[in-house]
Amino acid sequence: MNMFVLMKQTFDTEEKIRIHDGKIDEEGAKLVINPYDEYAVEEALRLRERHGGQVTAVTVGTERSSEALRTALAMGADEAVLIEEPAQADEGVLAKLLAAYLKGKPFDVLLGGHFSVDRGSGQVALRIAQLLDIPHVGAVTRLTVDPAGGTAVAVRDAEGDEVTVEASLPACFTAQQGLNEPRYPTLPGIMKAKKKPFSRISSAGLGLSDAQLAPDTEAISLSPPPPRQAGRLIDGDAAAKARELVRALREEAKLI
Repeated sequence: MNMFVLMKQTFDTEEKIRIHDGKIDEEGAKLVINPYDEYAVEEALRLRERHGGQVTAVTVGTERSSEALRTALAMGADEAVLIEEPAQADEGVLAKLLAAYLKGKPFDVLLGGHFSVDRGSGQVALRIAQLLDIPHVGAVTRLTVDPAGGTAVAVRDAEGDEVTVEASLPACFTAQQGLNEPRYPTLPGIMKAKKKPFSRISSAGLGLSDAQLAPDTEAISLSPPPPRQAGRLIDGDAAAKARELVRALREEAKLI
């Protein structure tokens, strides 16, 4: 059974984000595999342990993204692919690049994270599934695959409830928290990762035109949120407190 895992490198969730001249400053920052993508890598490895096959981790990014791919190799992935990220690429461009790479490649399962902790759009995997014309099931918390029967049964999180979905293979699944507990790379795994296949592909090498690589969205500005203000207590009886609260929400916070 062949499996591809969509990955992204993101800031460590405890890292302080710095913005200089309208851009995020990555200098010296700790970058890691997007936590939800880690669940996807782990699930692919568990499926391989049960059914055999191969796991390939793939990402679109800069050369620094190779760090995340090598972590996936150290966890146990068989191969890694780094696709060059064009300037100003948005989710639509990323999906086109990944779909162009995957098109024509035989696979049974495509796994990714439910969303990335930096941008949080949750678009890329869904767009790829549409471009490849394969089923998509998002926010998966349990996954059972039957390669011989060509089907998979996924239990997905639905805002506190659960929905069970059966899909024909090949299919795309995005991992929600709770799907599994990702393993840590071991020292032998890290050493073996250095010898595993690692491919680099230019965006031009995937046969997409300049028009296809043009983003549909543009980031106008990027700035940190305003400093959090201290709370204040409202004095008076209940009626006075209610009037003052409404006034503050309307005139100061502009929320009503």
